[in-house]
Amino acid sequence: MSVLWTSAEIETATGGIASAPFEVSGVTFDSREVGPGDLFVAMPGTIADGHQFVAAALAAGASGAIVAQPVDGPHVLVSDVAQALTDLAIAARARTEATILGVTGSVGKTSTKEALADALERNWRGRVHRSVKSYNNHTGVPLSLARMPRDTRFAVLELGMNHAGEIAALTRLVRPHVALITAIAAAHIENLGTMEAIAAAKAEIFEGLEPGGIAIVPDDTPHRDQLVKAARRHAAECITFGGEDADVAALHFVRSDNGGSLITARLMESELTYTISQRGDHWVTNSLAVLAAVEAVGADLAAAGLALADMGGLKGRGERHRIELDGGTALLIDESYNANAASMSATLKSLGDERGVQRRIAVLGPMRELGEQSDALHAALAPDIDAAHVDRLILIGDEMRPLEAALGHSIPFDHAADADAATAMLRALIAPGDAVLVKASNSVGLARLVAAMAGEASCST
Repeated sequence: MSVLWTSAEIETATGGIASAPFEVSGVTFDSREVGPGDLFVAMPGTIADGHQFVAAALAAGASGAIVAQPVDGPHVLVSDVAQALTDLAIAARARTEATILGVTGSVGKTSTKEALADALERNWRGRVHRSVKSYNNHTGVPLSLARMPRDTRFAVLELGMNHAGEIAALTRLVRPHVALITAIAAAHIENLGTMEAIAAAKAEIFEGLEPGGIAIVPDDTPHRDQLVKAARRHAAECITFGGEDADVAALHFVRSDNGGSLITARLMESELTYTISQRGDHWVTNSLAVLAAVEAVGADLAAAGLALADMGGLKGRGERHRIELDGGTALLIDESYNANAASMSATLKSLGDERGVQRRIAVLGPMRELGEQSDALHAALAPDIDAAHVDRLILIGDEMRPLEAALGHSIPFDHAADADAATAMLRALIAPGDAVLVKASNSVGLARLVAAMAGEASCST
C-alpha cells in the first residue's frame, strides 16, 4: 500500500517528536478498526482514553501512534492528541491538489455524499476520497482529511452539526471548492430553536469556500432565499436544484421496473435521462443535487447517471433485506440510522409505494433533539402513516405516545418499551409477503433489530 504519512511528516504537521522513523498507510482513532500499516491516534475520551489501547493497536498491525505520553513502540509524542489530529488534517488539506466537495443538510447528507462519491468514482476509480460512515463532526472531519491519499482527485466530505458555529469551524478546515446543502428540516431544533436558525447553521458551510467556489442549494424549501443570500456572500456561483424553476430540475420522472425512478433532468447546460436504483421521491431530489455537483466540477454526467443506476442499498439508510420465513419471504427496509420529520415522511411514502405486498408494517421509534416541538412533530406523522396504507405499527418509547393519540384506533399498533421488545414483537408478527419499514433516531438502537431479524437467513438487495 502507498505511504500516507511518514513519521517525519507527522512531526512537521503536529510539532511532535517521533520515537523512531516509521511510515503509515492509514489513520484511525478506533482500536477496533486498526489494520496493518495504520496510524493509531490515541484520542482522549469521556469513557476510555485511547492510550489504554495503544498496545493492542500496535499488536493488530499499526505502524505507529500519536500519543500524549510515552509508550512502547513507534510513536509521535505530542502535547494534545486531538489538536494533533486537527493539525494532520490541516497538513493533508494543504498538500492536496484535489477538488473538495463539502456536503451538509438536515436530511440526506450521508446518502447524497455516497452517491456523489460513486458518481465521481465512475471516471476516477481509486482517486475519489470520501468520509466513511457519518464521520462528520469535530473529530470525524479531521480524521477524514487526515486519511486523504496524496493523489486524490476528488474528495467528498460530510459536515454535520448539533449547534450553531460547528459547521463554520469544520468548513474552514475542509475549505471546499463546492459546498452543497441537501435539505433543511427540523433536526436538532431542540438546540437551535427555529427552522431559520437551522438553515443559518447549515449555511455556515459557505463560509469556508475557496475563492471561485460554488454553492449548491435546495430550491424546494421555504428557506431557499435565506440560503441563496448566505451563499452569495462567499460563493462565485450559486446553483439551485429540486424545484420546478431550479437550475437543475426534474422535467419528468416515473417509477422504473426496479422500484427506483427514470428521470429526465434539466441541467445547467444540457438535459440528461437516467435511472436511479434508490426508491422514493426524496431520492429524485438527491440525484439532482448529485448531478448539480458533478456538473459544477466538470465531471462526466453520463457516467454519474450510470453510477446512480448501479448504486446499492446503504446500511441504515434504505438497505433492503429479504427475510426467509416458513412459507416465503418478507421485505425488511432498514432506515434505522436516523430520523426526523422530513425523513420519516419520505420513507413512509416509499413504504406506501411498495407493490405486491400482503401487509405494510412500520416499526417506528422516536425522533430525538426536537425539544418542545417533539410531541407535535410525532403526532404529525399520523397523516403520513395513513397515506402510506400502513396495516400494522410497532411504536417504541414514551415519545411516541402523542402519535398513538393522534392515530386513535385507525391502525392497529403495539407499544414497545425499547428496541429489544420491538424485535420480539416483530418476530411474532412478521409473515411472508410483508414489507417492514424500520426507522428511528440512531440512539434508539434499531440497528440491533435489523441485525437480529436479517441475520444469516436473509439477502440484501
